[in-house]
Parts: sequence; C-alpha cells; structure tokens
Amino acid sequence: MTVYQKLEELNITLKAPAAPAAAYVMYVQTGNLIFISGHIAKNADGSPNVGQLGKNKTTAEGQAAARAIAIDLIGTLQEACGGDLTRVKRVVKLMSLVNSTPDFTEQHLVTNGASELIGKVFGDAGKHARSAFGVAQVPLGACVEIEMIVEVA
Repeated sequence: MTVYQKLEELNITLKAPAAPAAAYVMYVQTGNLIFISGHIAKNADGSPNVGQLGKNKTTAEGQAAARAIAIDLIGTLQEACGGDLTRVKRVVKLMSLVNSTPDFTEQHLVTNGASELIGKVFGDAGKHARSAFGVAQVPLGACVEIEMIVEVA
C-alpha cells in the first residue's frame, strides 16, 4: 500500500503548510535530509490549541493534538518533497515539546499521538528516533510543538 493509499484509508487530507510565524523557513533540505521546523498544535479553525498538560489538558487531549501536528508535518513534508511523498526513505527523528506542569510525566505518551500516526502512514520507513520534553511554555501557548527530520531519495 502506498503512502497516499494509507492516508486515504485513514481519511487524512493534507493541507499546504502554514507560513512561518517569525524569521525562519518551514523546512530546509541538506543532502538527503529534510529538517522540518516545529509545528504547533492547532484547532480546526487554525487557531493555536492552547493549554498545559497536567493543568487543563489531559494526556488523551495531548495525544490528539500531537496526531494533528503529525498530519501538518506530513503536509509540509509533501511540499518539501516536491509533492511526492514516495521519495521518503525514512523518518529519522521527531522532537516533541510538551507544554506541561513540573509534575506531569507523560510527555512520551502525548508524543505517541504523532509517532503512531507516522508509523501507520510510512510503515517501516516511519520507525524513528524520538525525544519528548516537558517545557514551561510553547509559542502562542500551544500545548505541543513537534519538529521532524526525514531522509529522502
């Protein structure tokens, strides 16, 4: 099954990437690696999905936010690949920043929302290294931010 068939099976429609919110670009390719800038959690209307895990967001809500970020990351990746996700050889790494209270310790479970979707979409090529950090704040008060590194053909 191709990446596009998997996306269709999961009822996922990719959107064009958002414009950068500051002095950076959404992705950079060097050699066969694409570095995708951090994407924050957003609501359906495009506004930031704000909140803090352990205070006013549950782990399940964080997982859903991370899954939605993964969809946005794949959309940016598609643009970075010139519209052809079949060029993806390997998702190398995700780094997740979870806006959380000092006593919240389930950042890894929140990040699974993104990791599991990446695995479903890309199969073995989606198995990646990962870091998940609890942080005091994420831009615009978003509950999660995730960046991704991908190897392409």
